[in-house]
Amino acid sequence: MHLGGALGRTFREWTEAKPFVCHGLSLDIGGPRPLDRDFLRDLRSFLDTHGIRDYTEHLSACGDEFGHLYDLMPIPFTEDAVRHVAERVGVVQDLLGMRIALENVSYYAQPGAEMSEAEFVTAVIETADCGLLLDVNNIVVNAINHRYDPLDFLDRVPLDRVRYLHVAGHHEEAPDLRVDTHGADICTDVWALLDEVYRRLGPVPTLLERDFNFPPLQDLLAEVARVRAMLEASEAVMEERRRA
Repeated sequence: MHLGGALGRTFREWTEAKPFVCHGLSLDIGGPRPLDRDFLRDLRSFLDTHGIRDYTEHLSACGDEFGHLYDLMPIPFTEDAVRHVAERVGVVQDLLGMRIALENVSYYAQPGAEMSEAEFVTAVIETADCGLLLDVNNIVVNAINHRYDPLDFLDRVPLDRVRYLHVAGHHEEAPDLRVDTHGADICTDVWALLDEVYRRLGPVPTLLERDFNFPPLQDLLAEVARVRAMLEASEAVMEERRRA
């Protein structure tokens, strides 16, 4: 956020020429420590300077009073946690002067759960009155690891609040254990669920995530092209529905 000099000027040229969104790892919206208001003031200045149209974060915790982990820890699926997160989202939205969106995250344990993941995500998004960044890969990973129906998850979360989508690959540790890595090709299950999301919502802006194990560029661009083709097909279907 504090990039200056020639690189800062170059970045500003890009944000003036293209619409940008920002996706964070440092908000710690579900953590126990107080919100970092210095960080939020710097973030507000950065978003305003560059005309960033959207800011999203993870529905998770990433630190405690001892420091920041830069990892996404699960939040207990409880009513207390819903209130805690919603109150913090309200503060963040007031300080930033914009409505943010939270991403459904992958998780591998459910400490103290009193409700399902879908119920928790829905309660947070609606109580906080914020948007939803829907990560399609995370739904598939969680559905396999925690034995639920991904279509049921889609039925129960507020799809009308979706701002954009994430799609990625993951590691298959075992038939019943997937690890969210962003380091593999998108699998059949994720492609199928992405198609279902487009069927329900129409064409929604979509980000392909790849963090490591990068394939040859043409292979990565082939996945991008497949996403684009699905978006175009979804747009055609929506246009037919409008004409009907």
